[in-house]
Amino acid sequence: MKFSIVRGDLYAADLNPPRGTEAGKILPAVVVQTDLLNDVDHPSTLILPCTTRLTGESLLRVLLPRGIAGNRIDCEIMVDQARTIDNRRLRKQLGTVPRPVLTELEEKLRCLLDL
Repeated sequence: MKFSIVRGDLYAADLNPPRGTEAGKILPAVVVQTDLLNDVDHPSTLILPCTTRLTGESLLRVLLPRGIAGNRIDCEIMVDQARTIDNRRLRKQLGTVPRPVLTELEEKLRCLLDL
């Protein structure tokens, strides 16, 4: 399947097989990679996977309420699980994360990465 990859979009991503504490299965994932790479068909993409195992907002999580970006149930974006995946792992585009959620992700990434 060929589609444009866009920063801030939510995709169904096949993260199998996981290793150790990595997220696995087919999960929603938010693209956080710059569109400078996305626009030139870079072969891999930096994503943040989501989980339905809600733990509450913290430095490591951002709430993504049901239906806000095509997700069927409430989930949390796992800021500490950033990972680069081959674009073939992206199965389908689900929606777009609203700007306020993307801004919160950016702030938490800067803090987590000490930037």
